[in-house]
Amino acid sequence: MSLLALRFRCATVARLSCRISTSSIVRAPDEPPKPPRPIDDSTSALDYKRAQHIRPPPLPVSDVPRSRTAEEAVTNILYNTPPPSLQPFKKHILNCLVQNEPGVLSRVSGILAGRGFNIDSLVVCRTEIRDLSRMSIVISGQDSVVEQARRQLEDLVPVWAVLDYTDTNVISRELLLVKVSILGPEYLEDQFVGGPSHEPRRGVPTHEPSSKLEKETLLAQNFERGGHPEQTHSAHSSPSSQNHTHAHAHTPIPLTPSEALRLKHQHLQSISALVLQFGGKVVDISDNSVIVELTAKTSRVNAFLSLVKPFGILESARTGLMAMPRTPLARSLDENDDITDENGVIDASLLPPG
Repeated sequence: MSLLALRFRCATVARLSCRISTSSIVRAPDEPPKPPRPIDDSTSALDYKRAQHIRPPPLPVSDVPRSRTAEEAVTNILYNTPPPSLQPFKKHILNCLVQNEPGVLSRVSGILAGRGFNIDSLVVCRTEIRDLSRMSIVISGQDSVVEQARRQLEDLVPVWAVLDYTDTNVISRELLLVKVSILGPEYLEDQFVGGPSHEPRRGVPTHEPSSKLEKETLLAQNFERGGHPEQTHSAHSSPSSQNHTHAHAHTPIPLTPSEALRLKHQHLQSISALVLQFGGKVVDISDNSVIVELTAKTSRVNAFLSLVKPFGILESARTGLMAMPRTPLARSLDENDDITDENGVIDASLLPPG
């Protein structure tokens, strides 16, 4: 009898333990998902700036004194307007460390827009610390105006610090993704009509866009058409005989399959050689185009785009500029002595005669 009671008790304990372990692993269906851990309040940035408060240096000198014309002097007296600045415009790289919270980007861009800056590029991403994000902003402006904007940005509550990397040795990189045609520029317009596959299709012949507005409109239409492959190109009314003859003069001759294969192979080899020289890589190859990935400086990215433009650029996307300051090397005492000797007085006996 005692043996049966012991077996019954063991089975009950095993059943209860299995139920407890199952309930701890499987979540009840009615239990809502838990939100992520909240981010710390942005007042910690204020505490940091109060602790590290250092009187900022004076602003850069606006202009070299110059003589004003009579018209400028009268305008200054009547409307109390300052004379136009003569400082040159140059590129500035601002690096901001901000609190990772909603609305920071709009406040930063609002201050820059209020001072008339156009943001050339902007990169925002979370750092290794979950509550902090890093912004790399590239703008063009005068030194004094940019310095005033930098100080205004630093006064924002969620901003920890703002650094200007303009006169600093930095490593700057930019990422480029570009889709290049391997059929050639003659079939570029037909590939735009083909949708996402960029298969060359003959649409209604149109004239070559000449103005800037026509080029921008064509780019926007091709971008929208690439996201909707099910929409076919609507047929228009037949053009006049003069326009039809003019369009036939610019229509490329249809290629045989062997000619198209040979042409694709030649263009792909040329594009791959350019990519290899610039240190990029081909990340996608399709029937009519390739996608190239390149990480380099802005000037090198611009040079690569100008070299692949004759092949026919179907799409391109670029990230903003990311910058990080270089770490200076520690010099030894011997190197410092050599530098001092080089910059010191030169022994006349070591000079050549004459």
